[in-house]
Amino acid sequence: MRLTFCFRQFTSSPVWQINKGMFVPKHEPVAQSDIAKLEEFLRDKSRILVLTGAGISTESGIPDYRSEGVGLYARSNSRPIQHPDFVKYADVRKRYWARNYVGWPRFSSIEPNAIHHTLARFEREGRILGIVTQNVDCLHNKAGSKKLIEIHGNGYTVICLSCDYSIPRHDFQDILNSLNPTLVTTMTDMLRPDGDVDIPQAAIDAFVVPPCPKCGGNLKPRIVFFGDNVPLKTIEEIVHWNCESDGLLVLGSSLLVFSGFRLVVQTKELGLPVAIVNIGPTRGDDYADLKISAKCGDIIPRLFATR
Repeated sequence: MRLTFCFRQFTSSPVWQINKGMFVPKHEPVAQSDIAKLEEFLRDKSRILVLTGAGISTESGIPDYRSEGVGLYARSNSRPIQHPDFVKYADVRKRYWARNYVGWPRFSSIEPNAIHHTLARFEREGRILGIVTQNVDCLHNKAGSKKLIEIHGNGYTVICLSCDYSIPRHDFQDILNSLNPTLVTTMTDMLRPDGDVDIPQAAIDAFVVPPCPKCGGNLKPRIVFFGDNVPLKTIEEIVHWNCESDGLLVLGSSLLVFSGFRLVVQTKELGLPVAIVNIGPTRGDDYADLKISAKCGDIIPRLFATR
């Protein structure tokens, strides 16, 4: 597993006032019977593999892309950055880093919620095999989860596209601060799913992005952008975990991204059960042995609560 640098306090940063429910789509209250059904699904399984998606981080105040009415696609015409464009075009890299720079103090200050903490507790209690997450926000790591695979990497490490150089994202922020002293990191509060924000074009044009200090190459976060491939080693680790598991629990994912959906399909091919908790339908519903349409925060922290 890669060492992830998730912890550092910005003493000079503002205290962000985040409405943690503003990005959670409309949903019905969870039924007590649904909690009982999920407990029964999990009761005789000590090696459950958990797949988490953006739906659990919306409860910490991070928006997702696709949620009806509140996701980025519903609120904006903006679309996520594409890997081929980032690699090819200097202006795309500059726009990404300028917006990420402004959003970083807020994004990195967001804390895990009760779902993250409950899953970390389940790991300590031996109730789950581990967590595979589609999220890049490091919230599972902050909550204390140790057995964790981040399918799409995370935004807390910056790497060079041409050599083996890397630097913690917090330290890279210090470098960007020194190169862009007049750009204010509190100019907007409209956070996007990957931590960047919309800022004026003039601020982007004036932004200075440093090259790799080792080889002069281009720097990017250790995130699998849209249009890029999940590293083969990561896929192999997930397959190994799935073969060792006794079932899959999907939390807060629509499974529209193939990396998550593939795990559901593979689980069923192994003859193992699948349970899904998500607000609204998912791509994997036809594969599920148990599907509960609910907010994950209304059900996961209440599992095995008195045991």
